[in-house]
Amino acid sequence: MKKILALALVVILSGAGWLYYSRTGEIKVPPYRFVTVEQGDLESVVSSTGTLEAVTTVQVGTQVSGIISAIFADFNDHVRQGQVIALIDTTLLASTVRDAKANLERSQAQLAQAEREFNRIQKLYEKEFTTEVEFNLAKYNLDIARATMKSSEVNLERARRNLEYATIRAPISGVVVERNVDVGQTVAASFSAPQLFLIAKDLSQLQILAAVDESDIGLIHEGQEARFTVQAFDDRTFEGTVRQVRLQSRVQENVVNYTVVVDVSNKDGSLLPGMTATVDFLIERATDVLKVPNAALRFRPTEAMMAELRARREQRLGDTPDSLQGRGGRRAGGGEGTDRGFGIPGGFGVGAGNGGGRNGAFGAGRSDFVMLWYLDEEGRLSVAPARRGITDGQMTEIRGRNLKSGMQIIVGVNRTGETEAAASPFQGQQQGGSRFRGGF
Repeated sequence: MKKILALALVVILSGAGWLYYSRTGEIKVPPYRFVTVEQGDLESVVSSTGTLEAVTTVQVGTQVSGIISAIFADFNDHVRQGQVIALIDTTLLASTVRDAKANLERSQAQLAQAEREFNRIQKLYEKEFTTEVEFNLAKYNLDIARATMKSSEVNLERARRNLEYATIRAPISGVVVERNVDVGQTVAASFSAPQLFLIAKDLSQLQILAAVDESDIGLIHEGQEARFTVQAFDDRTFEGTVRQVRLQSRVQENVVNYTVVVDVSNKDGSLLPGMTATVDFLIERATDVLKVPNAALRFRPTEAMMAELRARREQRLGDTPDSLQGRGGRRAGGGEGTDRGFGIPGGFGVGAGNGGGRNGAFGAGRSDFVMLWYLDEEGRLSVAPARRGITDGQMTEIRGRNLKSGMQIIVGVNRTGETEAAASPFQGQQQGGSRFRGGF
């Protein structure tokens, strides 16, 4: 018990000491929050989602109705072209064939009788022992018998073909990815052919049908590199190539999308049809460049920071001969030199915020120019103008003379009792803050 009380006393005293020193100024909270300029590769991508599908799939149906009597293929089975995969009961179909044969035999007999009758009447007509009406009637009966026999032959051929259709064969070589019937089930082909099986031709080659928004479709083209991931393999990144950008658009929830077809190699068979793929289309790549988190581009300086720069500017101009003040002031407001007093290259005006141009001349009208705030070697506030490059949504490429890897860029101001309210990258200033809006 005594040990517990002693430990609690130590904790209380330590907290009280920290509070005392923080109030007396011995322990100071750093005034700014920083991010580090990094050097590396950066890629700009367009993201989308799609579904993996087989490149070629064939729906296997039936042209005849009946009861499924046997099934010889199941899910995931590999089948060859022409292989028997199901049978339909042939009892009624075989009866139809026998009936067609009987009709054909009757037609043949009728044709033979009509030929004999025609030959008899023709001889009598040649000797003028019969009338022309009887001769024409005999000829008509012969023509009818010949047509009836041809119809009987067609009916027999149809009955035999329907009997063959009762044997369901694989139209292509591939894998059975879907089976919709069981033995004993009745299928009816009266209006449309029912689907019995779905066969994928080759699962070693798949495709992704990705929906791309109309605002990004102009960046997608045939032959473009694409990468994607699936939920089944979070640690793997697969590659593909854009094969087609379809012209037909689709409207979903008032958003216009276009279908992009991506070819995918699936040699190891790990990818399965129907998987949802998160696709990144590679738009642009930058190698070995300086990059900074996007929060640094959204930072807006506080009024205290701006006042500090103004004070240093006035101090520098006060120490400058009158003959040079005009030129120096012009540079500070938008000239082309280097404001050595502030460490601000490129003629950046102290009234400008990120986004460039409206209150300072540097980068006026150029949305790719930004101002990065940092502390120089002497711990003084400085600004480094930079130009934005490509972005991956989290990091952005930056280019500027005074930028280097490892540089600490200000992204926020810590709120203390003695300092001005913090300048959040996502909020404007309460006091004079509207002046610096227009950042990245």
